[in-house]
Amino acid sequence: MTFFEDPKADKKSRISVWLGLGVLTVVLSGLLLIPTGFVIERPGQVFNVMGEISGEQVISSSEAEIFPSETRFDVTTVSLLGNRESTPSWIQVFMAWADPNQIVIPLDEVFPPNFSTEQFRAESSLQMEVSQQDAIAVALKELGFEVPRVLYVNTVLEDAPASGILIAGDLLVNADGQPVFDFDSFKSIIQSVEGEPLEIEVIRQGAATTLFISPELTGETWAIGAMIGYTYDFPFDLTLQLGDVGGPSGGLIFSLGVLDSLTPGSLAGNLHIAGTGTIDSDGNVGPIGGIALKMLGAQVAGATLFLAPEANCEEALANIPSDLTVVSVRDLAEAIDKIDLFNSGQKLPDLQCTN
Repeated sequence: MTFFEDPKADKKSRISVWLGLGVLTVVLSGLLLIPTGFVIERPGQVFNVMGEISGEQVISSSEAEIFPSETRFDVTTVSLLGNRESTPSWIQVFMAWADPNQIVIPLDEVFPPNFSTEQFRAESSLQMEVSQQDAIAVALKELGFEVPRVLYVNTVLEDAPASGILIAGDLLVNADGQPVFDFDSFKSIIQSVEGEPLEIEVIRQGAATTLFISPELTGETWAIGAMIGYTYDFPFDLTLQLGDVGGPSGGLIFSLGVLDSLTPGSLAGNLHIAGTGTIDSDGNVGPIGGIALKMLGAQVAGATLFLAPEANCEEALANIPSDLTVVSVRDLAEAIDKIDLFNSGQKLPDLQCTN
């Protein structure tokens, strides 16, 4: 028996297939091109601050002796896919939602409205610079050095209230008649004047100068359009370099690395330690974002001990990877104590969070 196909039916079938493929192509193209309004966080790179990056030591000095150490201290990072100008595709977002090792975040939670990617990167870079300066200062104070601190103007944004008034390098002394000791106090003073002219006293090229700036509202925050950094009068030159990495979350690990580098021997034997957390000039460890992804990155890199900020304890407790001991710390002193216990072979208690 021979079955004869109807040529017209076959032609109709092919047309239907091509129409279906066309519709599918249009849908997929839409999923690739339509902005999503999200960004995606993934585990980022891990950097050993006791080692080298691109052939250069992360911690170096032209004036002080840098001692070798067998301890490895890893700064953990989060990789961010997308920005205000270019968001991930819907396909990438759907895949990230299905992947427990990726986090989908609304765009506005990372990039505030009216805040460009350039501004975000500038602020992130400044946060890293401030974090490194604080980390060095804390370590030096732990070693008994006196370390005075002052705020300075790092960058002035174009067409901002401070443009043409402040210049890079100005040292901030007073704002609205109040001494300025840290960034938080300066930011609070800016908010308090609510757009009225703000009197600022600076030291410029060694001379005191009084200036007036009227903050502008950016989203829900009053701003003058200047990136403010810290500078310290260190007793000797000390440099930290971590390549193209921004944000303040490496502060704790930087402090431990500097402390280890400036003292003979190894702070923790041949342990492989990772961690995260901001650090202020008093040695207090502050909260950060993306701790679950950072712990995962530490585990993949082979760390055995992870230092987490106490403020991130609940999130850390819910996401501890296998074969990684996680402890919470309030400050540098507690971090050193727990490292000493772990290095002595004692089993640290399971992570517990106190409210």
